[in-house]
Amino acid sequence: MPSILIIRLGAMGDVIHALPAAATLKQNFPDRKTIWLLSPRWMPLLEGNPFIDELIPFDRTGWHSWRKLRGIRPDLAVDFQGLVQSALAGRMARPGEFYGFASSVAREPLASIFYTHRISVTGPHRVQRNLQLVAAAGATKQTQQAWIPQGSPEGELPTAPFVLTSPFAGWGGKQWPLAHYERLGQFLSNEGVELVVNVRTERANELQRLRYAHIHTSSLSGLIDATRRAVAVMGVDSGPLHLAAALDKPGVALFGPTDPAQTGPSNSRMIVLRAEAAETTYKRGADVHSSMTEISAEQVAGALIRSLAGKAAPVSRQ
Repeated sequence: MPSILIIRLGAMGDVIHALPAAATLKQNFPDRKTIWLLSPRWMPLLEGNPFIDELIPFDRTGWHSWRKLRGIRPDLAVDFQGLVQSALAGRMARPGEFYGFASSVAREPLASIFYTHRISVTGPHRVQRNLQLVAAAGATKQTQQAWIPQGSPEGELPTAPFVLTSPFAGWGGKQWPLAHYERLGQFLSNEGVELVVNVRTERANELQRLRYAHIHTSSLSGLIDATRRAVAVMGVDSGPLHLAAALDKPGVALFGPTDPAQTGPSNSRMIVLRAEAAETTYKRGADVHSSMTEISAEQVAGALIRSLAGKAAPVSRQ
């Protein structure tokens, strides 16, 4: 059976940003088997996806994963990651045609030497860049659909309406000060809405001082379920925020050193807050960026109320 190999190993937000392009490939080439190569950690995001026929977990440190690539031999491969590692993985799968970003666009310019077709995309958003890449491969009838599984309930969640947040990001510069969550939780409590903070179990101890927050620990599947049940989501530039945007949840997105035009909520109802003088830099600093500290809890609470205006939620307008 003719096949298409999709390469996007991670991370969570980047996998979500590739979902519309994957759906576009399947809808344009329904007679081809679609195979997605990704890190095992993110497989719950794609399980049951109607546009993906096969998931292949890829462990970059395991020789078995690399050896298994030799047997795929797809007619077409598309690398949405733009790294030397992802491009090499695609080349080892021995595709008939291999599409990837041109060196001027790829995250690691050297990755482009492995592609048979190097595509210059303009974006600006990552979702649009991915769609432009598959359009070059012949997938011209496009969709913005990002299919997300149902998830599964984990842990305890409030029975009353709640706003969900996930405070941690891939690097510290994108995070909002933890002390601000305490103040936000207090504001929301006064409005009859609880703040739920979702984290992995191993990081829950870092949030013990938050008195006005319900700490919820779960796996990725539990996060998906909690996101679906929340009345709104408040997040930083990280995977949980992009998950909420894909589910079309109302809420607020906080941005500092990263550009929301590139990685902000795509086709979303969310309100984006960013300090006026914030600089765009993708230096992976460990400390919270100064522009994130300028966004106050009062601003976030007000934006959440505006986002929920007209929705069936007990949030007053003040």
